[in-house]
Amino acid sequence: MANQGFQQVQKQTQSLVLAPQLRQSLKILQAPALELRNTILEELQANPTLEELPMEGISLEQQSADNDSSGSEDEDRPRELEMGEDDYSVLSNLNEEFREYFAQENAASSYTRDDDEKRQHFFDSLTSETSLQEHLLGQADLSELDELERSAMDYLVGSLDDRGFLTASLSDLALMANLPLASVQSAAEILKTFDPAGIGAKDLQDCLLTQLKLQGRVKSLPARIIKDHYDLLLRRRIPEIARKASVPIEDVQEAMEEIAMLDPAPGRKFGDDSNRVIVPDVRVEKDDGEWVIHLNNDYIPRLRISHAYKEMIARGIVNGKDREYLREKIRSGKFLINSIEQRQQTIERITREILRLQHDFFEEGVSKLRPLTMNQVAELVGVHETTVSRAIANKFIDTPHGVFEFKYFFTPGYQGQDGEAVSNKSVKEMIAHIIEDEDPAKPLSDQGIVGILAEKDIKIARRTVAKYREELGILPTNLRRRYN
Repeated sequence: MANQGFQQVQKQTQSLVLAPQLRQSLKILQAPALELRNTILEELQANPTLEELPMEGISLEQQSADNDSSGSEDEDRPRELEMGEDDYSVLSNLNEEFREYFAQENAASSYTRDDDEKRQHFFDSLTSETSLQEHLLGQADLSELDELERSAMDYLVGSLDDRGFLTASLSDLALMANLPLASVQSAAEILKTFDPAGIGAKDLQDCLLTQLKLQGRVKSLPARIIKDHYDLLLRRRIPEIARKASVPIEDVQEAMEEIAMLDPAPGRKFGDDSNRVIVPDVRVEKDDGEWVIHLNNDYIPRLRISHAYKEMIARGIVNGKDREYLREKIRSGKFLINSIEQRQQTIERITREILRLQHDFFEEGVSKLRPLTMNQVAELVGVHETTVSRAIANKFIDTPHGVFEFKYFFTPGYQGQDGEAVSNKSVKEMIAHIIEDEDPAKPLSDQGIVGILAEKDIKIARRTVAKYREELGILPTNLRRRYN
């Protein structure tokens, strides 16, 4: 056998490690107003060299100028009061580090129709909210479950699909998890009592019945229809349901409307982040005929570096490790103040470009929303596409037409009348209006809607109309028909 010894080889690789300051800057950039306030207050508690100023009378720019000039007014002071070259290099190289990080994270910047959905999913995923699984397991922690039931609960929660339904029968899940069927059944019943209502159901019928059960309406007409006439319900055979249930047609139609109010996919609401306090980060309004942008600074504490600690260093009151500790905290404080200012400037610049590119929307409303990509705005602002994504994440803009998420303004689109580009959100609004104006006794088919849109020079496939209709929560043709 040949002698196989160890070999020493040299390999060159390129990688980028996120410095703590860069991570902090990213956190500040993507934090919405209320979350940013909490982050700053935490830093105030941890950094003794930071102090909060009154909310009125000082701008973020004034804070930055005050802190940039601190320690340089008296040239007789010891040099250790000032930030060294290595300290300032952290700030001066920040933009370059951002560029390198974003370039490695997402090198391809081209934007095509084929990868719209993948790219949008990536940008929407840059910041995440509480997942359905986390929400349910948090409730499980508060429930009285024995060891086997808890194991079963964990397995059931992991087996839910995006609608919140179980993906297999309880017996199959018990076999796969190697747990007693009784424990799995017990955990499944407890899971059905969790929020959101209807979670853990085996199918849509079970989901709807569970919601009515939690409302104490097990014997109601909607529950009877779902339980005993489900097939007729799916086909919206109202006269036949009325005859079999021995009730008037009007009562069945009212019951159908109640059923339509139930949630057919309770798990999906966690993808929409629909239960939080909304505080707009920006307000856009018209003042004397000119559009004006107002950043919301109400929730951002005004900070500065404490003069007392700077004096302690300047006069040599602290030495050794205490001096280095204070120097580090002063560096950290200045970096935080600069990061907050950079965040506000970035949001303001992005808003200004959205206002310019979506001018017709601000003037007239949703129907005038135009197609827009993050890449377009990134190039105009002079930052990377992922910077735009983080800057607008979970943030809202107050407009004359209502409060909208920033990402609402970024949407693909179609060619409309006279070659004008029309966003898909505008097309959705058109579909909603078309269905709203239809004859309830003779509702339009998806193909019929395609024809009406074609008259407006908007060419769209029938399956796209069906997709948009479902996203709007509008039933298909046969389920929209009303009987007189």
